[in-house]
Amino acid sequence: MLVKQQTYRKGINMTRPEPHILTVIDSVRITPNLHRITLGGEGYASFPSGQSGGYIKLMLLGAKGSKPSVRTYTIRSQSENGIDVDFALHGSSGKCGPATNWAINVQPGDTIKVGGPGAAKPLPAGRGPFLLVGDMTALPAISVNLENLPKDATGDAFILIRDAEDEQGLTKPGGVTIHWIVEADLGGQPLLLSEAIGEMNAIDDLAYAWVACEFEAMKLLRQYLRFEHELGPDRLYISSYWKRGLIEDDHKQIKRADAEVVA
Repeated sequence: MLVKQQTYRKGINMTRPEPHILTVIDSVRITPNLHRITLGGEGYASFPSGQSGGYIKLMLLGAKGSKPSVRTYTIRSQSENGIDVDFALHGSSGKCGPATNWAINVQPGDTIKVGGPGAAKPLPAGRGPFLLVGDMTALPAISVNLENLPKDATGDAFILIRDAEDEQGLTKPGGVTIHWIVEADLGGQPLLLSEAIGEMNAIDDLAYAWVACEFEAMKLLRQYLRFEHELGPDRLYISSYWKRGLIEDDHKQIKRADAEVVA
């Protein structure tokens, strides 16, 4: 049974579950720039089922006496034995952030504290047409959304990857087309995704668009979809998962400030 931790925010008494302590079951490089960690073990008994596409908070230990670094990742898939978490590698190991550095160096049997899970951001029910747009950081969530579509769904998915060998065989309806876009310096050309979907002829006919990517690329896509084509919240989910050059804590701050401006 999870122990509830008491927290207080602006006079409100809140409860927050203690993090799950999960064990590394497996570590494997699935493409040149995507690394998968499977987490399970005894602590997994308290982890709720049905969380594919949701998110977790990895609590990464730093120097002795310092607070853990917290990083957010999508649950790529879930089984009775554990959850798979995929890590996009943005560069050499020397340039990796704390989460990717942990992922490529961790060993089976190691443990980590994990907060969550948080709710997924699924596509709405229906057959589309749908538009899914993202870079490698959003590939796990896009993959789950494609897997959950009805067999007769239609649409397009534009996915930015670092190398042609990062392409994966995704489970999807036959009527959905995958467009792989290669950008070796991930996030270095924010215009790539918006230019790619700008060549589509039927944006206004979309049932729903789902977008998650780097912050600057997100702003360009938001301008195109929300303001130029007037896709409202009922037809558009859009979010930045990261910002080039910033750690997650700093990205959260500019993301919050940006949301206040465009609200």
